[in-house]
Amino acid sequence: MTHDPRTEPTAVSLADTAGTAPDMSWFAWGDPARAKELEPGLRDLISQVLRARTEDMPPVAEADVALPASRLDGGPLEAFTELLGAEHVLMDDATRLIHSGGKSTPDLLARRAGRASPAPDAVLYPADHDQVERLLELCSAERVAVVPFGGGTSVVGGVSPLDGGFHAVVALDLRRLNRLVSLDTTSLTAVLGAGVRTPHAEAMLAEHGLTLGHMPQSYEYATIGGYAATRSSGQASAGYGRFEDMVVGLKVATPRGTLDAGGPPASAAGPDLRRLLVGSEGTLGVITEVAVRVRPVPERVLDEAWSFPDYASGVDALRALAQSDTRPTMARLSDETETFVNAAIGGREAVPGCQAVLGFEGTDAEVEARAAAVRKVMEAAGGTALGPDPVAHWRETRFHAPYLRDTLLSAGILTETLETAASWSDLLPLYTAVVGALTGALDDDESGAVVQCHISHTYATGASLYFTVATGAGTDPAARWDRAKRAASDAIVANRGTITHHHAVGTDHRPWMAAELGPLGGEVLRAVKSALDPQGVLNPGKLIPEA
Repeated sequence: MTHDPRTEPTAVSLADTAGTAPDMSWFAWGDPARAKELEPGLRDLISQVLRARTEDMPPVAEADVALPASRLDGGPLEAFTELLGAEHVLMDDATRLIHSGGKSTPDLLARRAGRASPAPDAVLYPADHDQVERLLELCSAERVAVVPFGGGTSVVGGVSPLDGGFHAVVALDLRRLNRLVSLDTTSLTAVLGAGVRTPHAEAMLAEHGLTLGHMPQSYEYATIGGYAATRSSGQASAGYGRFEDMVVGLKVATPRGTLDAGGPPASAAGPDLRRLLVGSEGTLGVITEVAVRVRPVPERVLDEAWSFPDYASGVDALRALAQSDTRPTMARLSDETETFVNAAIGGREAVPGCQAVLGFEGTDAEVEARAAAVRKVMEAAGGTALGPDPVAHWRETRFHAPYLRDTLLSAGILTETLETAASWSDLLPLYTAVVGALTGALDDDESGAVVQCHISHTYATGASLYFTVATGAGTDPAARWDRAKRAASDAIVANRGTITHHHAVGTDHRPWMAAELGPLGGEVLRAVKSALDPQGVLNPGKLIPEA
């Protein structure tokens, strides 16, 4: 078996593979030890490009963060403690702070400024499905809101501890559900606990020569249950599909009992409840186990980069690949701005036009055959081969972007992302509209704005667009980003894009869900929630549009 460059550059510690990686920073992404200072030269360049003054914006001391007093006491607290044990019902400030939200820029701005409200009144750590189910029954009876919490990587308010008008709210941390429950090497399926982080899952599967092959940017911290709950997409979606395509079954706890969704493949026994629960974001139940398709670790991984004279020709090339019978495992295309910025940050000479990175995985014969066929498509579309080195650089820095975002934020530069998807016919008009909306909302007397974009997931009928925005923080960075995000979201809806391709809905995208689903679609979701969660305690304020 050959080396696997998909994961080699990633600094995954032994603690990660054992499923015991430390909590992420309370005010930033990931492991605090991996945060870096912004180099003076790069800081000056960014300041000039954005017409913004950089200034230090350090977070307050953790001890100075204001948390509301816990409201949990009496009967509910006693019941939780009796069920889980006191050591698994935590109410200290440090634990509550870590669980007070996700990792979006608005989340981090609030915490860095010393605000952690709302915060969960307690954090509960169940050991298994039965304890989760019993907790949901207790919370429903005691009218306590429940927010499922996996890796805490949400960037759309998906784990914000909203109480929904109930007298208390608890975070349900699923990290103890971290086992490989079963493995069927004949059918190539595995059942994983919802709290398993991806490096741990890959380590357990690798012992059997298998891989899941799901690598989103949140790979180091996100959990298997979180992927299912949010309809995650990984970098190899062109070959392996989205996470929902890997899911063959779910075990879900609800206040009314257990749902086992899935089973034999290709069942026609009515609507597929598994599909209903994938993407439900903890509003319909708590996913405790996920049955997934696995595959042999690839014998070979081959990478190639290509350049195109402009974004439109690159888009045409990726469309031709997506609609062909032979596709790469990974296909990404950066627009002109992102191509230039990536080169500048990496200290490399910029490639004219746009750059695409492709990856192929499989047996040696499969990789050679697919790569040869893809090269013909890329050349016919006007592409120029650049070799594997640009892809190697991309893989080496794949998980650095969130750390860079936080480094920039500490220097007074606001950097954030948003994403959407559309049909190939609508893709470039949507791209133009969103770039225009973001630039119009942010380019003002306080700062300029740089908007860049890439395609990272392609389908026969369309593709995703992933935007990264950089601008000066200004006098009110939270309001500044809110204005830009709303303008972009309005542009997405007006130009036939989806309000989210893989970041999920959470609180941030919920105002646009009525337009996406239509009145009857919203009513159907509310009816399902009423059947499974009659008291409405599951992750209130997320996903489901108001009536």
